[in-house]
Amino acid sequence: MASAAEQLAANLNFSAFAKADELKKRIWFTLGALLVYRLGTYVPLPGIDPNIWSQIFKSQAGGILGMFNMFAGGGINRMAIFALNIMPYISASIILQLLTTVSPQLEALKKEGESGRKVINQYTRYLTVVLAMFQAYGIAVGLEGAGNVVAEPGLFFRLSTTITLVGGTMFLMWLGEQITSRGIGNGISLIIMAGIVAELPSAIAGTLELGRQGALSTVLILAIIIMAIAVIMLIVFVERAQRRLLIQYPKRQVGNKMFEGQSSHLPLKLNTAGVIPPIFASSLLLLPTTIAQFNAGKGPEWFQWLTTQLAHGRPLFLVLYLGMIVFFAFFYTAIVFNPTETADNLKKHGGFIPGIRPGERTAEYIDYVLSRITVIGAIYLAIVCLVPEILISYASVPFYLGGTSLLIVVSVTMDTVAQVQGYLLAHQYEGLIRKSKLKGRRK
Repeated sequence: MASAAEQLAANLNFSAFAKADELKKRIWFTLGALLVYRLGTYVPLPGIDPNIWSQIFKSQAGGILGMFNMFAGGGINRMAIFALNIMPYISASIILQLLTTVSPQLEALKKEGESGRKVINQYTRYLTVVLAMFQAYGIAVGLEGAGNVVAEPGLFFRLSTTITLVGGTMFLMWLGEQITSRGIGNGISLIIMAGIVAELPSAIAGTLELGRQGALSTVLILAIIIMAIAVIMLIVFVERAQRRLLIQYPKRQVGNKMFEGQSSHLPLKLNTAGVIPPIFASSLLLLPTTIAQFNAGKGPEWFQWLTTQLAHGRPLFLVLYLGMIVFFAFFYTAIVFNPTETADNLKKHGGFIPGIRPGERTAEYIDYVLSRITVIGAIYLAIVCLVPEILISYASVPFYLGGTSLLIVVSVTMDTVAQVQGYLLAHQYEGLIRKSKLKGRRK
């Protein structure tokens, strides 16, 4: 009997070691995949002169190219094979989410569960290819018209550039899915975060160099550091903050036994929209400036006046940026969270909010609470994004030190750490169960 118990203990120890070893393998796989992504951002497109393009990019880095270069991890600055990054996939995902709210067929697929989700994911991949093809062809045409960047312009260059950029995006999409299934964290989010984090050292070095040259004062650099720390603390606090609605379940009778009613909570995040509002707002506002830069100042006078007023730090830019962030915060929250569907699910499982009638009244109450906490979330996003935006415009601080980049990095880091902790807690819970079984076997 003793030998059997010792054998069982040895098996449990081996299982625990194997579990810890599996976590290590997942972490190493994630780091290796991100390393592959970073290497790809240094491989330039065939048929272009990287030095000439780098000079052109520097003159236009204040527009939408600079922001997209931040998300691409410097891939646009080097015009690498991963220049499009994963952005077409994100755009396709957002478009499919929008269509789900207006298309009965897509809404029905969403309600089918795992099988429907797989079909929607397949549609997202198809749409990603279409968007990437349009964007890649636009980049090819833009490169041909940007001076002497392209050695031999023509149909072959456009075709090869389009295939290369679309292939790079599809590879990153596949790589992100592999990280999600075989690694730790959300692969798509980690790829974006890795690009931002990889360029942070050069951005910090550039800021310090401006201070050494006298372009930035020591007081301003200290203010930037304090601002970054304060923004990070605010992001951590708000992203963890929740408004929990008490959910009560009635008593149940099974046979002759009466079980007491249980209670749980419905968590509502203060910032349900995440980083989507500032990304959308920045893209829309920087688009006219980028078009004007590509047209070399040509166009009607009203368009030139508009692009001047939409420059960084201008009052019109800040007002529109604030308004768009608030609008997209409410708009995207309404898309990703459906109070009516949540209320129906609660009613189906017998749950209810104390003092609120199940069904339509519950949906109205959830919408009431969600609308008010979204106000707080929109104010939080406005503060996080507008204060660094002013520093970017008046102090020549790089995009990488802006509120959007800090928001992405901190949010993704928190989600990844939470997954690791959840994995470890599950491992500890399994260990406790095994120990209890071992004690029962010894008895």
